Amino acid sequence: MRYSSLKVMLLASSLFGVITISGAAPGTAQTLRMAVGAQVTSLDPHYHNISPNNAFAATIFSNLLEMDPNSRPVAALAESWRSVGENVWELKLREGVLFHDGTPFTADDVAFTFQRIPLVANSPGSFHTYTHTVIGVEVVNPLMLRLQTNGPDPNLPANLSQVPMLSRTIHAGATTEDFNSGRVAIGTGPYRIVGGRSVDRIELRRNDSYWGGAEPWQRIEYRMVTNAAARTASLLAGDVDFIDQVPTADLQRLRGESNVRLSEIDSLRLMYFHFDHMRDGPSPFITDNNGRPLPSNPLRDLRVRQALAHAIDRRAIVERVMEGNAAAINQFMPPGSFGHVPDLRPPPVDPQAARRLLAEAGYPDGFRITLHGSNDRYPNDARIVQAVAQMWSRVGVRTAVDVQPFSSFVTRASRQEFSSFLVSWGSSTGEPSAGMRSVLATYSREIGAGSVNRGRYANPQFDAILTQATRELDGGKREGLLQDAMRLAMRDQAIIPMHVQRNVWAMRNGFNHTARTDERSRPQDVRPTN
Repeated sequence: MRYSSLKVMLLASSLFGVITISGAAPGTAQTLRMAVGAQVTSLDPHYHNISPNNAFAATIFSNLLEMDPNSRPVAALAESWRSVGENVWELKLREGVLFHDGTPFTADDVAFTFQRIPLVANSPGSFHTYTHTVIGVEVVNPLMLRLQTNGPDPNLPANLSQVPMLSRTIHAGATTEDFNSGRVAIGTGPYRIVGGRSVDRIELRRNDSYWGGAEPWQRIEYRMVTNAAARTASLLAGDVDFIDQVPTADLQRLRGESNVRLSEIDSLRLMYFHFDHMRDGPSPFITDNNGRPLPSNPLRDLRVRQALAHAIDRRAIVERVMEGNAAAINQFMPPGSFGHVPDLRPPPVDPQAARRLLAEAGYPDGFRITLHGSNDRYPNDARIVQAVAQMWSRVGVRTAVDVQPFSSFVTRASRQEFSSFLVSWGSSTGEPSAGMRSVLATYSREIGAGSVNRGRYANPQFDAILTQATRELDGGKREGLLQDAMRLAMRDQAIIPMHVQRNVWAMRNGFNHTARTDERSRPQDVRPTN
């Protein structure tokens, strides 16, 4: 599985002429210069279901529904939606919506979008996780359609809010490379691509025919600055107006800057460690203490996974590494959210129990492992990996660290190349089923399950409970089933949840920002103060 390279060296054409904007100096109400902390790896909105790509896709494309800042579905390309039977949802589309090139958006484009998603080649994280229940699309007329599902699907409206809509006329036969070249990066969203320079910057121009009304920014400079210190420096120097993923080390300083304002909200992003559940035999980055490959994979033993969980001091990581800007957790959802399990708390830090469990599993002297992660995607990601490596080493699992740029790391993780690694899931639907189905369900490309289950955890009992939950129409019963599934996964120590982040953005005076629990950084959430 290989990433299609993102080439944003856009050539002048009738659709994507590079435009020089006179009278729109940086920092004026006509231009927004934003620096985000993660790379956009593809302009194909259906290629890889990860937050940086989805956030950028929201500038160019629109969905049938959108999520509001608190992750509740609201109308977008669909004006209304309703259940008209146990297995049927009816949607009325917004009239007069146009793609950037003037092509009308119709119900047939929805049918095309649903057909395309499971066919995207080499997708490392398929959007089929959101569309897998839809087994038929009936086009009633150009502005009305009915979606037939393979059973009750109460989460369908939330799932539809995650699926960018394409055009059969424009996008039939288009490949991911066609999107990455800019040739078919054409949507119905508030901005359109007009130019770019290498992979660290994309230039956008306002779509004046946007169905949601014209945005205040005529021009967007969308910069990808993965170095945290460089993002802060750019903001303080006035080179950019707005940044995301504010480094925890800079928060105190920025709070004291009179010309800077912050925007903050508790997030739904879980940081967690995943294991190699796939291999019975040797795991690629595990050896004995003399460097020889072990004949069997110790991570397949529940006692070893429990030992590694007991070795981690989550509170120390939250307080010292995250500098208090996170909350320790042992499940997908934080307190107060749908699906949270009140009695599922992080296991106690217990090095003695960790050593005992390792000995019971046949590793009284431990073993060696390499722990992988990114060094430019999440706040303090490399430091988290380093801290956990030290904690594992203290109980006898001698741990080396290998951190690398996210684009390289996630490609390798998606190929199941690692033994253990730090990754994350951010809930964009405001509930846990999409994350549980993507991260923990048994991998199946055919039904869109386990799309980012990069450790290939598999438990048929978990799958059965989760499937039952996603088809339960009663909200209370559905939440109870999701809680049961989460308890089962954690009894199995399928992953080691670490913490949920707090999202922080920073901007110069003169700008307002609406914070989002899904952490997406979008130009349409930034407004001038005057």
